[in-house]
Amino acid sequence: MLRVLLAGGGTAGHINPALAIAEIIKENIPDAEFCFAGTPFGLEAKLVPESGYAFEPIKVRGFQRKLNFTNIKRNIQALGYLAVSGKRSAEIIKKFKPDLVIGTGGYVSGPIVRKAAKMGIKTAIHEANAFAGVTTKLLSKDVDRIMLTVEQTKNLPEQVKNKVTVTGLPVRKEFSRISRKDARRELGIPEDAVVILSAGGSLGARALNNNVAKLFRWYQENNVDVYHIHSYGTYKGYANYIEELEAQGIKVKDNKRLKVSEYINMPLCMDACDLVISRCGASTLTEIESVGRGAILIPSPMVAENHQYHNGMVLQNAGAGIVIEEKDLGEDRLVREVEKLLSDRDKLAEFSANSAKLYIKDTPERIFGVVRSLIE
Repeated sequence: MLRVLLAGGGTAGHINPALAIAEIIKENIPDAEFCFAGTPFGLEAKLVPESGYAFEPIKVRGFQRKLNFTNIKRNIQALGYLAVSGKRSAEIIKKFKPDLVIGTGGYVSGPIVRKAAKMGIKTAIHEANAFAGVTTKLLSKDVDRIMLTVEQTKNLPEQVKNKVTVTGLPVRKEFSRISRKDARRELGIPEDAVVILSAGGSLGARALNNNVAKLFRWYQENNVDVYHIHSYGTYKGYANYIEELEAQGIKVKDNKRLKVSEYINMPLCMDACDLVISRCGASTLTEIESVGRGAILIPSPMVAENHQYHNGMVLQNAGAGIVIEEKDLGEDRLVREVEKLLSDRDKLAEFSANSAKLYIKDTPERIFGVVRSLIE
């Protein structure tokens, strides 16, 4: 019986791939057993047990580069966690006795995967982003195999390239579940309408919320024939988003062309839309590619090594979208870009076709191929 230990956490972008990899292995080896290692204060502490998997906590934090009193305290705490992380990793590994250890990013992957490699256990890592993170680069020399989401990930040491397999990133089965026509019927949107979907992640993003509000005003003032679905996020600072729009004279309530809420059914809405406006998380971009949609991408400037910008540029360089950095949004840049695409449907169709070409359809087979090569 195969026993697999997965390590990853901090954000959904590290946790969801780990959960997806577990499902891929389980589909091929039904009696496989799994355990997840993650931080007790991360999202993984909630999502992993909810998915029915065993969870072992290990305290790990990243170091803060900007030094102030709060961050100095956090760095001292991070040093303390680092000092005992090797011992805790060994405890988890000896307790579960894995045949294979897979890291999917986040600081927690480091001590677990490194310790497993030192103990002679087969190891692999999966890098979701187009710009490899610090943890991936540090572990690349220790692990047996490296899985990448995109071929354009070029910032790995030259001597580890022989370990690399481009697998893509697993996407939830709900995407591409139904046709555009059926998705629109479920949402009450006319079949021949132009539909735009915008979202800034589960918590939302101020830059997107503010600029989408400008789009709404432009639609209203110019009687633009478009349907727009927008998720403003669950962050408490956006709780009054709709009321604030109404106070600015932007009619949202009882407006059949605008569907605005804190949370949306993302697979259904993405199936229904013609254009996506979003951040550039690796999972989001793979979802966009899986349904073949063009995109206007606004990378978050608050992520490590600006990796969202590099993710977005993969689509832009492939002719599947446009990347606009927050500093370049200006007064009405987003409005201008949407206006151009609405007036040039051929360009929008070209974006969609090129987006679909980027999608790796056999990701589960590729990932299990790596797993099989290690366990055999």
